[in-house]
Amino acid sequence: MNAAGPAPGRGKQSIPGVRHVVAVASGKGGVGKSTVAVNLALALAETGAAVGIFDCDFYGPSLPTLVGIHERARVDDQQRLMPHEVYNLKLMSLGFHVPRGEGVVWRGPMLTNSFRQLLYSTHWGNLDYLILDLPPGTGDVQQTLLDLVPVSGSVLVTTPQDVALRDVEKGLSMFRRGHTRVLGLVENMSYYLCGSCDKKHYLFGQGGPARFAAESDLPMLGAVPLDARVPSEVGLGEPVMLREPKSVAAEAFREIAARIVPLVDALSPEQRPGGDWATPGADAMEV
Repeated sequence: MNAAGPAPGRGKQSIPGVRHVVAVASGKGGVGKSTVAVNLALALAETGAAVGIFDCDFYGPSLPTLVGIHERARVDDQQRLMPHEVYNLKLMSLGFHVPRGEGVVWRGPMLTNSFRQLLYSTHWGNLDYLILDLPPGTGDVQQTLLDLVPVSGSVLVTTPQDVALRDVEKGLSMFRRGHTRVLGLVENMSYYLCGSCDKKHYLFGQGGPARFAAESDLPMLGAVPLDARVPSEVGLGEPVMLREPKSVAAEAFREIAARIVPLVDALSPEQRPGGDWATPGADAMEV
């Protein structure tokens, strides 16, 4: 299987101090993409890597809820945005700047400009991996990302249903047209583990993501179950990697991280986002 596509092109703007940028994407909402992004970041940090997450979903930022932080991000004396730091992660989201419950009604140009400002005005420090949690679909933010950021690779998240696979196919096409490496496919909600048995119950079908990966020449990075023994992390502010570190789901995220690391670390120095791409000026974002 060939996980590597064309290398990121020169002329893109690297993020100072960031070695690898990994985009987590899906073709549609409701597949648990943000949960995958957060727990993947925690699994990478568990290996000793320096990891950050940038929540790119400006219309529905979920990172504050998933990690339990709702305080506004501060600005340092050099007018740089300072990411929140929790669970050995550096975190930035528009949700740290907009009051809870307040919607964002920006149109395309303002959305893409704000994405750029927030990403490059944040003082990330030195990171091995910056995880970009993309919004669903193939819209303005995704296109801006492909035009602007040298991404080491993308991870596509799907659930077993055919409708999810049809949508993730669009995401795959977008990344390939944008000459961005697709590292592989993550099957979320792959099966259900009940509270009183270890039997796998395939509530949403079985085998579809593996067939799609094989037909698309993509690696299957892992399958994450629904586990009745793991409380829902929505609103708890403590992801499964921390709340239930010995669970089947947590082990699945460790396996996914273990498969991703060699794929991005195999990049030559010229291919790495931390190489010699020009770095932009960074003005503090006003939100």
